[in-house]
Amino acid sequence: MAASLSTALDVHFTIPKTDTKRPIFFTSPIRHNPTKKRLAISCNSSTSETSSSTKPPQNISESPSPKNPSLSDQLKPLSATTLSTKDHQAQLLSRPKSTWVNPTRPKRSVLSLQRQKKSLYSYNPQIRELKLFAKKLSGSGEDEFESVLETIPYPPTRENALLILNSLRPWQKTRLFFNWIKTRNVFPMETIFYNVTMKSLRYGLQFDIIEELANEMVSDEIQLDNITYSTIITCAKKCSRFDKAVEWFERMYKTGLMPDEVTYSAILDVYAKLGKVEEVLSLYERGVASGWKPDPITFSVLAKMFGEAGDYDGIRYVLQEMKSLDVQPNLVVYNTLLEAMGKAGKPGLARSLFEEMVDSGLTPNEKTLTALAKIYGKARWAKDAMDLWERMKSNSWPMDFILYNTLLNMCADLGLVEEAEMLFNDMKISEKCRPDSWTFTAMLNIYGSGGNADKSMELFEEMSKLGIGLNIMGCTCLVQCLGKARRIDDLVRVFNVAIDGGVKLDDRFCGCLLSVASLCDESEDFTKVLACLKQANPKLVAFVKLIEGEETSFETLKEEFRAVVRDAAVETRRPFCNCLIDICRKRDLHGRAHELLYLGTLYGLYPDLHHKTVKEWSLDVRSLSVGAALTALEEWMGTLTKFVQRDEELPELFSAHTGSGTHKFSQGLANSFDSHVKKLAAPFRQSEERAGHFVATREDLVTWVQSRIPSSVIA
Repeated sequence: MAASLSTALDVHFTIPKTDTKRPIFFTSPIRHNPTKKRLAISCNSSTSETSSSTKPPQNISESPSPKNPSLSDQLKPLSATTLSTKDHQAQLLSRPKSTWVNPTRPKRSVLSLQRQKKSLYSYNPQIRELKLFAKKLSGSGEDEFESVLETIPYPPTRENALLILNSLRPWQKTRLFFNWIKTRNVFPMETIFYNVTMKSLRYGLQFDIIEELANEMVSDEIQLDNITYSTIITCAKKCSRFDKAVEWFERMYKTGLMPDEVTYSAILDVYAKLGKVEEVLSLYERGVASGWKPDPITFSVLAKMFGEAGDYDGIRYVLQEMKSLDVQPNLVVYNTLLEAMGKAGKPGLARSLFEEMVDSGLTPNEKTLTALAKIYGKARWAKDAMDLWERMKSNSWPMDFILYNTLLNMCADLGLVEEAEMLFNDMKISEKCRPDSWTFTAMLNIYGSGGNADKSMELFEEMSKLGIGLNIMGCTCLVQCLGKARRIDDLVRVFNVAIDGGVKLDDRFCGCLLSVASLCDESEDFTKVLACLKQANPKLVAFVKLIEGEETSFETLKEEFRAVVRDAAVETRRPFCNCLIDICRKRDLHGRAHELLYLGTLYGLYPDLHHKTVKEWSLDVRSLSVGAALTALEEWMGTLTKFVQRDEELPELFSAHTGSGTHKFSQGLANSFDSHVKKLAAPFRQSEERAGHFVATREDLVTWVQSRIPSSVIA
């Protein structure tokens, strides 16, 4: 057996003393004070033919500098012996993770991780005089512009022209001076001149001119750099020209330029506004994978996008991404997230997020508090809403018109009259937030919902003294309140003031007048209300006259009703039909009421009126007025009577859904429905398990029908 020979290899290398933590293979050689160290590497070989350790290897002697061989030359015999042995390879090397890379399409970064630096121009000793000239040029009129240019203190060299161009403020003057420079043709135009001009045009939202300059650069073969594309894209975004922003972003990518953080955030916002959620997420993930750390503005864009769609999972994704990337949200991000939580219908999470924001040391502003007040009002969280108001006062958090009016509207939704009056009085003594037209409208809504006509008229008189005009919403609330109180003369007065004040009457207001007409007991009051309605909608009054005529045929009624519904706003068509049915019942025209209910069902105004399952038939009257609901009940009972007479198969249970009326001021249909059921002696009773439901069993209904039919008919 051949004896094992030991080969010793001396490796000399230099370790600089200044940085011992850097990898030795990537350390630049430092010539001063090197420290020589010797490393002995022993390699055992089982081959008997291996040269003696005293004889230097052949490949080392062949190096250009045998006395001071390079590190790669010294490691060659090591790789030729030890690393080439399969047994040693199995011991020394672990199996790496398999990562596939397409060699034909190498991965590149999707954005530049550094904001493009602006080109610098050399220092100009005449800077003070040139800036004064630029100020004079900015203040000149268009007719004086040429004459002022002739007084330029120094020749328009490249540096002088660039300084003046950058100092001009109105975009019109910047454009005029830029064109003047081009006509002088003293020096070749460069990218920086176009960038400065585009920046000024962006402040003026002049995208068309910017795009014209960009196309001019392309035709003149002037290079568009990162700043040029960024200015074009951000200006298109500000001008809501989202299609153009996407177009120039794609052109930028085709040129090989990488967008910086500002451009990247802008194009993410553009895609979000276009509703392209997949594109936004794709761009975001590609940017993060390239090493980009998104800023709070980017997360604000993502949160707003998911909030507009009411996507709670998307909002959670934004929160998780911020936490994983250790990005601390600022006030703008919190405000956006709160608005998104409100649109997603998550008041509890919005409250938790608000507390997290306060605990982090941030002070909420008016927008924060407005968003939270809207969420509490929509969720009908009265206690949390008033706790928020107390914290606003105790912490002296900022208040503005929008926040005050939002709180008042929230009080109207929750029926908080005393709290609303307290807010209203605070606004009166406030120096910054005095009540305006919308403030009075919110108070009119509160008093009108509670049927407090006296308070409503006091507000109306106060508005007249302060010179605050009625808007259409305030006028509608006041007319509705006075109509319910049967104060028709005051109603006519308010109507005339609104007409004289130039209030544009809409279909909602016409529906309000029609509703008041259905409440009138006296013919004189009915006539007064119709006289007001005639000024707003003559066709509607003509139809009311038509349904009162006994000679009107059903076909004529059908054609005229279709014309009225066609001309009305979509959201007012069903209220119109409800009020017309109420008028018919008030005037004892029950046959017309049933015909109008049939026409309303025929034209799709009551799509969810009837529901049938194997075990239960139900009537849903929650979207109907009292008169329309009672008419629907009579129609339904007549149909059920026919089924019983024909001995058809019936379900086990019958129910009518009137709604529970959760609002403090909600009268609901339950009381009127219950009275009418008792009048008919129908077997329906209020359900204890389901609020707002009247139920009857099949046996009770059959017994009731048979009791109302003569025995001869049954036989």
